[in-house]
Amino acid sequence: MAQTASRPRADALFSNRQLVRLLWPLIIEQALSIFVGMADTVMVSSAGEAAISGVSLVDMINQLIFNIFAALATGGAVVTSQALGAKDDAQAQQSAGQLVALSALLGSGVMLAGILARGVLLRLLFGAIEDDVMQAAMLYFFITALSYPFMALYNAGAAIFRSTGNSAVSMRVSVLVNLINVAGNALCIYALQMGVAGVAVPTLISRVVGAAVILELASREDNAALRLTLSGVRTFRPDIARDILYIGIPSAFENSFFQLGRVLVVSMISLHGTVHITANAVANNLDGVSCIVGNAMGLGVITVVGRCVGARDLEQAARYAKKLLLWDYVLQGVTAAAVVATLPWTLRLYTLTPETKHLAGLLIAIHGVCAIVMWPAAFVLPNALRAANDVRYTMAVSVFSMVVFRLALSYVLCVRMGWGAIGVWIAMVADWVCRAAGFVWRFASRRWEAHARRKWEAEA
Repeated sequence: MAQTASRPRADALFSNRQLVRLLWPLIIEQALSIFVGMADTVMVSSAGEAAISGVSLVDMINQLIFNIFAALATGGAVVTSQALGAKDDAQAQQSAGQLVALSALLGSGVMLAGILARGVLLRLLFGAIEDDVMQAAMLYFFITALSYPFMALYNAGAAIFRSTGNSAVSMRVSVLVNLINVAGNALCIYALQMGVAGVAVPTLISRVVGAAVILELASREDNAALRLTLSGVRTFRPDIARDILYIGIPSAFENSFFQLGRVLVVSMISLHGTVHITANAVANNLDGVSCIVGNAMGLGVITVVGRCVGARDLEQAARYAKKLLLWDYVLQGVTAAAVVATLPWTLRLYTLTPETKHLAGLLIAIHGVCAIVMWPAAFVLPNALRAANDVRYTMAVSVFSMVVFRLALSYVLCVRMGWGAIGVWIAMVADWVCRAAGFVWRFASRRWEAHARRKWEAEA
């Protein structure tokens, strides 16, 4: 297929060394996030299964909130990467400022809404849970909601550095954040016996530190690649904000709807009692290890494909998307296989009843085996489409698949047929199949290219 304004094939925008330099800090950052989450669950398990359940239920909501912030950061990363690919440094700098301003506003608004409505929200979603689980969830929700503005700002700062290909900065800040979190957990849970609050307070403190540090680094004068300025944050640019929100809003709707679906299916699981809730929480915790490489690769794809689209080189955009997807299949397959193979040892880290341990192991095995085949196409490939401005199609496929498979099929298998958590995880696999089929077809058909060209025409 002929390409408009395309570079020669030999003029590669990224070498393999540059791709590795971009990806390995992202993998470490994702690994830190997952392993600290596992450490949180292991440590809070000493306070009992009610505490684990309460924390895990709120973390489902927190993940929904995080996905909204991440979607806005994705919009900023796409716009900034495209500007850098077009060699428009001034536009890239203004995009970074607008992203930080929008993130601060969104984070503050969500924090206020979460604090005021947490009781109603928890009762609406998880009204059937025991009183001790609800008490733990209410406390954990309040403290972690205070961290929302800082979570949003950290995501914005990390997206700025990823856009320049310098993901090592966000990795180093992530190391600091997670060290504070783990050390604080150990102190507050074991030494101070604070229970659920002992997990939440260090999370709040670490996110405040993380946001402050990454924004300070982004604003330094020696940050020549893309410096964040106060005037860039304060000066409202409706055209740039519109471009960010054009990517961010559909992605936020897609991601938040996806996470809301996960929350709703957990509410179905909660009908089967604490054993199913806890097993689901532990399985989600360990399954995150299988997705470390995939999550990192998804972030890297945004930068790489976005830069190619900004340079008006769709051939390289397609080639790099396929290369990174192949890398993910190999690396994520190895990781998922290792998680399943080491189950007898990793499950011993948790303080669980034999029934809960058995169910958690079964759920992890379902996830690990199926993720090797379908997860990269279902969750990494759509980021290549988003980086080319093809956001409405990815949103439509995700929402359709969530409603039909993740929600409706979960209700049939979990509630009507009484399969509990196992029914939900079977429905999850069906959701992956639908997403993977839709995104592979879209990418192979090259219909996503029309959205990139439309953006070029608007800029001309």
